[in-house]
Amino acid sequence: MSTVPRSVQPNHTVQPNHTVQPTQTTQLPRLAPVTDDPDTGGFFAAAAAGQVVLRYCADCGALLHLPRAYCYHCGSWNTGYRVVAPQARVYSWTVVEHQIHPAYPVPYTVALVELADEPAARLISFLPGRPDLYAGQELHAWFEQLADGSTLVQWRTADSELPLGEVS
Repeated sequence: MSTVPRSVQPNHTVQPNHTVQPTQTTQLPRLAPVTDDPDTGGFFAAAAAGQVVLRYCADCGALLHLPRAYCYHCGSWNTGYRVVAPQARVYSWTVVEHQIHPAYPVPYTVALVELADEPAARLISFLPGRPDLYAGQELHAWFEQLADGSTLVQWRTADSELPLGEVS
């Protein structure tokens, strides 16, 4: 008896020396963020206005990253967003070579960036292709408008060009 649940057992047998042919995939629209979340909605509202913001406690001034409506430093619920400079540095990155979602054709790079104003705050960015990155490299924000109307903060190197139709 198999230990794999029936719901995940394959419904076919793979023959030895069987070659799997790649299938054609249609690129889907990029995945959109949840913009009405009480913890992160202000970040996406600011991105739509062309700003990079972080959440802070209005009482003790602590950076709240990952953003929360509640300050885990002093216990206050009096929190809000502050604009920070749209500059960052590459902290780490990886190039994705195996496609896991049709909205993200490979290769693409996922970068972890630390903000110039708040190095303790790190954000994730999507960069198409295999850009020539190095740790500490300066990046500039640009704002990607998705098909659903939401906006993402993305990062690019100083010498790279913006994709057509994008806003810096």
